Amino acid sequence: MSDAPVIAVLLPCYNEEVAIAQTIDGFRKAIPGATIYVYDNNSADRTVAVASAAGAVVRTERMQGKGNVVRRMFADIDADIYVMADGDATYDAASAPALIQRMIDEQLDMVVGSRVTQAQAAYRAGHQFGNAVLTGMLAQLFGRSFTDILSGYRVFSRRFVKSFPVLSSGFEIETEISVHALELKMPVGEVATPYFARPEGSVSKLSTYRDGWRILRTIATLYRIERPMLFFGAIGAVLALIGIALSVPLVITYAQTGLVPRLPTAVLVTGLMILAALCGFTGLILDTVVRGRREVRRLAYLSFAAPGLPWGKRA
Repeated sequence: MSDAPVIAVLLPCYNEEVAIAQTIDGFRKAIPGATIYVYDNNSADRTVAVASAAGAVVRTERMQGKGNVVRRMFADIDADIYVMADGDATYDAASAPALIQRMIDEQLDMVVGSRVTQAQAAYRAGHQFGNAVLTGMLAQLFGRSFTDILSGYRVFSRRFVKSFPVLSSGFEIETEISVHALELKMPVGEVATPYFARPEGSVSKLSTYRDGWRILRTIATLYRIERPMLFFGAIGAVLALIGIALSVPLVITYAQTGLVPRLPTAVLVTGLMILAALCGFTGLILDTVVRGRREVRRLAYLSFAAPGLPWGKRA
């Protein structure tokens, strides 16, 4: 068994020829013993050639989208510690040892590098506001959260990576990663890290509104999947309240006259109450299914040793 952890640096890339060499060099200096992997995602520039010349292990994922790249990286690479960042030189490679040490010292499964902007252009006010809103939503829906759920700078344990069934295809992957950690109640932490502007000539691939909408949709979808009783129960409660409100005049009229003159309303109320009941039972059934799925994921997670020595142990 080895006394030193196997560390892999994962850099998903799309058209990053301007910044990728600087990123690789930064992580090589910060973590000398790590293997640096660059996964190219159909770049139209010289990203592959530059990354290869810089000494990285370069691989390709043809399915477009960061989520697809992360799925491939997590499936392909076997290591004890995974350091994931973007290939655009915006994240501080020199902070990686601190994130790794925090993971080892506290036996955490994920450490998030929460961004502290070093330049206005690096982290626009609109993106900061959107991140704060989404972070607050996640805390309300799942009970706890991080201060920066959209950070792409993260350190993972092996048991996190190998128990994470990546479903996202795009930039909403960070939200899915956060929810996975929250749902399995994993020990996690955050470390404040500098966040820099892109090098001159490097262009961001983010679309504020499109990607913000996708992240909102992902949160709603994950809430439906992970909290079906609350999700469908809330819908059923709304339908039941509407049905009760519509039925009150009918009940009063029936009590006074013994007649139900507004038959269409009575049929509508009946339909609403049936739908409300169906929503409630749907939530109950899916809640049982989700509990089973969560237990399977938890068992997969527990099949790997916690972060720490001996690092040579493999499941």
